[in-house]
Amino acid sequence: MTLWNGELPFYPQPRHPPGFSVPLLIVILVFLALAASFLLILPGIRGQSRWFWLVRVLLSLFIGAEIVAVHFSAQWSVGGMNTNTSYKAFSAARVSANVGLHVGLEGINITLKGTPVQQLNETIDYNEHFNWRLGENYAEEYSKALEKGLPDPVLYLAEKFTPSSPCGLYRQYRLAGHYASATLWVAFCFWLLSNALLSMPVPLYGGLALLTTGAFTLFSIFAFASISSVPLCPLRLGSSTLTTHYGAAFWVTLATGILCLLLGGAVVSLHYSRPGALRTFLDRSVKDYGNQAKGSLPLILNNPLHKQFGALDFTISTNL
Repeated sequence: MTLWNGELPFYPQPRHPPGFSVPLLIVILVFLALAASFLLILPGIRGQSRWFWLVRVLLSLFIGAEIVAVHFSAQWSVGGMNTNTSYKAFSAARVSANVGLHVGLEGINITLKGTPVQQLNETIDYNEHFNWRLGENYAEEYSKALEKGLPDPVLYLAEKFTPSSPCGLYRQYRLAGHYASATLWVAFCFWLLSNALLSMPVPLYGGLALLTTGAFTLFSIFAFASISSVPLCPLRLGSSTLTTHYGAAFWVTLATGILCLLLGGAVVSLHYSRPGALRTFLDRSVKDYGNQAKGSLPLILNNPLHKQFGALDFTISTNL
């Protein structure tokens, strides 16, 4: 570590990219392990039902993984800009950098990367995460950031989300994140229920559970989108203004909710219009097995000793 103007570097800790999240990585690995386990047993399924089960299981795993993974993603609302701004307090030094803001359901990520990275005799590449999940104190984390002496752009954006800020961003995003997270967990429970019901001879209830899954997934979208109706204070750094837009997690969750509604609506519609076709479709593996058994040649067992010795007749008599 080198000194800059007689002061220690700001950031002695190891840095991680903004998308890196250990819980998110664990969720992805768990669902990938489930998918890999199913693919290993897939060759043991005979006939055309193999492809039916492939689509059904992988699609269901995708829905479940998406509902859980977006809880730990910081890509619900994102923004970035290139600007020339002051680097730290009590100094006239300015840096040219890219500033990024990534908002999730449980907190925000603020990134600062110099263009070029090496400026003012040090590496300008920062990534800070501030939590507002239940049990976490955002104001305390902001105080620790002040003690570490983080760069001005990071502290400026983090201060806009503090509870005492007149912008009100903390209350808006925190409440929206809590409501969205709660409805997503309810959607996950109904996803588990739909998988269980669709594996039983009650497809109507499975379809209704899938519809409910899609409805609560969309409720989480509406809860988070409610912040767009509230005017936000401008985030100005240097001569530029940072604006945010919905990120990948928001749009993928929206697509998943619509997909659940379409699949659940299809199951319910087929139950009332063509119940026989729906039952055949869901029990396709049984049908394929029956077709194979019906189309196969009869099994004939021939005993060569039967012709050599002839048939033996046994007579049993009982005297009372």
